[in-house]
Amino acid sequence: MNVSDGMNYAPKGKPAPVVEPGDFVFSAVRLDHGHIYGMCNGLTEAGATLKYVWDPDPKKVEAFLKAFPQAKPARSEVEALSDPEAQMIAGAAVTSERCALGLKAMDAGKDYFTDKAPFTTLGQLASAKEAVLRTGRKYMVYYAERLHDEGSILAGYIAHSGDIGKIISVNGFGPHRLGAPGRPAWFFEREKYGGILCDIGSHQIEQFLFYTGEEDAEVIASRVANFAHPEYPELEDYGDCMLNGRKGASHYFRVDWFTPDGLSTWGDGRLFIQGTDGYIEVRKYANIASGQPGGGHVYVVDNKGERYLNAVGATGYPFFGQLILDCLNRTENAMTQAHAFKAAELCLTAQEKAVLIH
Repeated sequence: MNVSDGMNYAPKGKPAPVVEPGDFVFSAVRLDHGHIYGMCNGLTEAGATLKYVWDPDPKKVEAFLKAFPQAKPARSEVEALSDPEAQMIAGAAVTSERCALGLKAMDAGKDYFTDKAPFTTLGQLASAKEAVLRTGRKYMVYYAERLHDEGSILAGYIAHSGDIGKIISVNGFGPHRLGAPGRPAWFFEREKYGGILCDIGSHQIEQFLFYTGEEDAEVIASRVANFAHPEYPELEDYGDCMLNGRKGASHYFRVDWFTPDGLSTWGDGRLFIQGTDGYIEVRKYANIASGQPGGGHVYVVDNKGERYLNAVGATGYPFFGQLILDCLNRTENAMTQAHAFKAAELCLTAQEKAVLIH
């Protein structure tokens, strides 16, 4: 796993199968973003059987097969989508094309698991909502900065335990390393990647809804900018946003593409959860200049005192097993469809309302 490169960051955990081999079969279709590796790691570690892989670029398929040699290259997208054995399609297409792939997957009778951001327009979201109702299939989203991070998972257990009281505020900081030479051309095209608040901002809004239990929110203000990359005029290298939840919790987040080369990882992601009786800080991927390598650093202050917890190896990644069982049992324990869609809707709204900073 390359910890310096966010686009190809693919956490690996301990195998924790919830099904026997062959009980839950999925295929990987469209490999435009490296997050497909993390998605497939999580599913296979939870016991899913990876059958087919397909992408129009044979080099991407060749690289994928080195990581997942059990997969078979499909002869076409249609072959992968129409396979009667597969119960799910996992995909990381170009952002603007993720919805179209999802509609085809659901129409083929498959549940769909896509990389974030799941949409680039509110029209795509509306079409996905209609397809979910019409087909009864799931349209699930890989919000990796919570689902594939043990510090964030542990923080959720603590926040929801009541130890820090009612959650009234969540702040998130999601800096990323740009690594422009390694990015595909579509990454710099506004229509295709959707804007910074739609893209990496989606992680932050999803976390706010999860930790607070808010089911809806209002975008109070949002801003975007291209501060330092005139060679990529459609890139937004900075964005921030403020929301108010309908139940009263508040949220502020900042995302950017300014991770300096001296940082040991791709981004110094931070999460702050404020409760009425305490607070939590998560230093997700680094604890800079501390002598503590790696991530998973969780700090808790409550009425009992102060404590530090290292989350690495403590929680695993339960989302993937829960998702598999949800698909088999038609339940919603991993993530509700309403939650996945609301996070997407709010990041699209924040992007649409954003003021451009000059």
